[in-house]
Amino acid sequence: MKISPEEPAPVASAEEAVPKTVIREDLLIFLLAAIQFTHMMDFVIMMPLGPQLMRVFDITPQEFGLLVSAYTFSAAVAGFLSALFIDRFDRKHALLGLYLGFALGTLACAMAPSFGMLLAARVAAGAFGGVLGALVLAIIGDAIPEQRRGAATGQVMAAFSVASIAGIPVGLYLASVTSWHAPFYLLAALSFIVLLVGMFFLPAMRGHLSSATRHSPFLVIGDILRRQNLRWAMALTVTLTMAGFFVIPFISPYMVANVGFEEAELSYIYLFGGLATVFTSQWAGRLADRHGKKRVFAISALLSVLPILVITNLPPVPHYAALIVTTFFFIFFGARFVPAMALITSTVEPKLRGSFMSINSSVQQLSAGLASFGAGYIVQESATGSLLHFNWVGFVACAITLAAIWVVPHLKQVS
Repeated sequence: MKISPEEPAPVASAEEAVPKTVIREDLLIFLLAAIQFTHMMDFVIMMPLGPQLMRVFDITPQEFGLLVSAYTFSAAVAGFLSALFIDRFDRKHALLGLYLGFALGTLACAMAPSFGMLLAARVAAGAFGGVLGALVLAIIGDAIPEQRRGAATGQVMAAFSVASIAGIPVGLYLASVTSWHAPFYLLAALSFIVLLVGMFFLPAMRGHLSSATRHSPFLVIGDILRRQNLRWAMALTVTLTMAGFFVIPFISPYMVANVGFEEAELSYIYLFGGLATVFTSQWAGRLADRHGKKRVFAISALLSVLPILVITNLPPVPHYAALIVTTFFFIFFGARFVPAMALITSTVEPKLRGSFMSINSSVQQLSAGLASFGAGYIVQESATGSLLHFNWVGFVACAITLAAIWVVPHLKQVS
């Protein structure tokens, strides 16, 4: 459905934030999903590369946890700083500028010759990548009406599944036949291609500017932090993120050290998990639109407790049994994430959405970094090379998941 280009473009509602004369919703979602794919791929590829990186650089689980959390801590700082000005720019210009920085940071990861240089490159990539994720969600909130926002969020979040199906297995294969540098070279090349496509096909997105506040950016942040509804939204972000990232970074090292997987076989975990979640994440989004985002989140989060407990207590078992467990873990992780992000996006009006989503991204990345770093101190390596106390991490993750379920009823949707 199209409207005349002569009509004014007020932003009283999310439907008017990006006029449909400029770009179709499905094309916009596809481009956002492509950006989200490369961003998620850059982040998640570190986890399955864990065993190889620990061996090549001769680092401990604690140092590997730092390598993962360096990205998230950097993204947390960048997210807070970007909240000071992000709503004052055309969404297209902000998105492409951040994406260029992300692509260059990923290229720096590929070229890193040592642990220290890789750590520094991860900091650079995180500074841009973390804000990218927030801006993608802000654009969804601006452009997609609330009644279709769950489905749209599910489609964009399915980029994680595609990364798991295609990106991670290809990346692991390249790493196994060449070196760990190869996946980052491939990802950097793909990012530059997506950047060029975005320059030509993304429309100007200035709808939020007509209602954006002209006050000091620090006053805007103060306004956001004073709103109880937005504090509850950030509390959901903290609990949801920490529940996942206490567990996720050490799945691959645990599967190799304790369950009996070879490094080359880790791609099957992400292949099957991704194949399942590319469908289930979109189903979760549609179910959230139809039956209520809070209800779908609560059910998904509650069901996620069982695979968390199983995966963190898994003894040596046949590979097919381990793959069933890991697949269900990813299914319910995605199923709870989609309605949660749709809920959070709907708690803030368009004029503050970019700033809030940047702050929320900062909170999310900081939570992920703290969880990864904390898990690195809980998990210990035995004299035989197996990992100890991963079950403790699972118990913590389950407790935080229950806290997230308690937070959700306090959220109120405003747009």
